[in-house]
Amino acid sequence: MKDINILMIGVGGQGTVLSSDIVCDVALAGDADVKKSEIHGMAQRGGSVVSHVRIGAKVLSPVIPVGEADIVISFENMEFLRYPEYAGKNTSLVVNKYRIYPPSVAGGQETYPAEQTEETKKAFKEVFEIDAMKTATAIGNSKVAGMVMLGKLAALLPFDADLWRTVISKKVPPKTVDMNLAAFNAGYQF
Repeated sequence: MKDINILMIGVGGQGTVLSSDIVCDVALAGDADVKKSEIHGMAQRGGSVVSHVRIGAKVLSPVIPVGEADIVISFENMEFLRYPEYAGKNTSLVVNKYRIYPPSVAGGQETYPAEQTEETKKAFKEVFEIDAMKTATAIGNSKVAGMVMLGKLAALLPFDADLWRTVISKKVPPKTVDMNLAAFNAGYQF
């Protein structure tokens, strides 16, 4: 199996940690080795959350080397700007169009970096932009937006979609399985 490095970035409460846990469980169930590392920056207060997930035949370190992310998945529209050093010329970007304004922007001290965000997207090999919040809301609950994002990521990885669905069914609360699977399936179709 080719090594795959995935940098998963979001804001506290978007499901970044759960999503990275699911990626790891799918990789293990798919007979791959996987290592993961997380950093939570005041996640409970809307701070940045980042997970490094490395998949391969034998993974020795949980931290992605600088410039070697194969996929960056940004659960918020600008979060990928915080970790540009991990992207290289062959990195794909999966980004949620949804914006969460940091306190400095909401308070008027700074402006949302919309132009910088659009300009930086040009550096990626390919960009998949998803309005995960709109899709999740249409499904019936905005809280499953992270699962929409995970669905798109799953479509880019070499594991069977049914394996993903099995793992998701075990990882989310039982009463939310149907809604999470609907969100996953919607993201998988993007």
